[in-house]
Amino acid sequence: MKSKIAILSLLLAGGVFTANAQTKEQFTSERFADNIYISLGVGGQMLLNPDNSDYGLGKAITPLLHLSVGKWVNPTWGFRGQVAGFWSTLNSKHLNGVETVVDGQTTWYKMKNKNYFTLRADAIYNLSNSIWGYNPDRLFNLSVFAGPGLTFAKAYGDQDKLNALINGSVGLMGQFNITDYWDINVEARGEVSPSIFGKYSSAYTDGAVSLSVGASYTFGGKKFVSCGGSKVDEKAVNDEVNRYRSELARAKSDLDEARRALANRPDAQPEVKEVVKNVPILGQRAIFFRIGQYKIDDYGMVEIKLTADVIKANPDKKYKIAGYADKATGSAATNERLAKARAQAVYDALVKEGVNKDQLEMIGYGGTDNMFGKDALNRVVIME
Repeated sequence: MKSKIAILSLLLAGGVFTANAQTKEQFTSERFADNIYISLGVGGQMLLNPDNSDYGLGKAITPLLHLSVGKWVNPTWGFRGQVAGFWSTLNSKHLNGVETVVDGQTTWYKMKNKNYFTLRADAIYNLSNSIWGYNPDRLFNLSVFAGPGLTFAKAYGDQDKLNALINGSVGLMGQFNITDYWDINVEARGEVSPSIFGKYSSAYTDGAVSLSVGASYTFGGKKFVSCGGSKVDEKAVNDEVNRYRSELARAKSDLDEARRALANRPDAQPEVKEVVKNVPILGQRAIFFRIGQYKIDDYGMVEIKLTADVIKANPDKKYKIAGYADKATGSAATNERLAKARAQAVYDALVKEGVNKDQLEMIGYGGTDNMFGKDALNRVVIME
């Protein structure tokens, strides 16, 4: 009966894992200070003014610099502030709003406004992570961004006055993932704002397109953690289900063989033997934790309950509870305390489920090197 209950519990746990696996896993920044970055870009900008269109847009390309500070809230959404500028060129044939003609010839005024810079606030949406899910090893991510801005410039004819002009822009950004800390960015932006050239421009509104290349540095490295926290150990669940099934099949085979033997010898008295066999069915179990935490979540409690049943069914065996922390995050002293706290939390939870304390050995190893391919997977307690 106990075996059937255990098998049912394991099958239910497997069902929980399967249901969660069918949903795209969500990630987030654990702390506000995570995933903050700074980036610098250089490129070119072209002013889309009707006068430049008549004179030749290619002659209106000017250099562009921008500096950004931003944060990714999760792998899909982020925001940033940016300051950009240099100078902008207008090849104008208008003075005081009127086209100028001298001796039957249109007179052009080539001007450069070197006193402008723009402050921008962009919301960023990562299309790659939205469509295909977060993958820290993906080489290239494509994002869209949009937001308002404020351009400051001294317009011609009004040199002493610094004008503030509201603008808006949208764009695309491609990010090449070089390391956990560095990205190479390619950014294209389209922008619309009131003209900074005043009476020399035939249009009140200017458009601009820009293309730039730069680099981003993420302070502390890119760190996203699963919103779901710990996950059921699918392999451990399946292994134990299969082990129970194998034991039941073997017992059934032995019973059928004994019945056949008795049927062939009706005068024989059956020999009854009591056989006690303890089957070690607990493989290694892992309970994962979020960064900086030692609280067991609902998925971890599934592992606790299954493990407690196994330990109680084998009262003559001892089991080790080993706590670990991520060596790449935090100091050695902090990681040691955290590893011990995680082991203690699992120990207390097992005792609460009725496990004999004498069967448990608890140890905290502190921060350890990468054990399972990713630093985040070192935030774990392993039971064996």
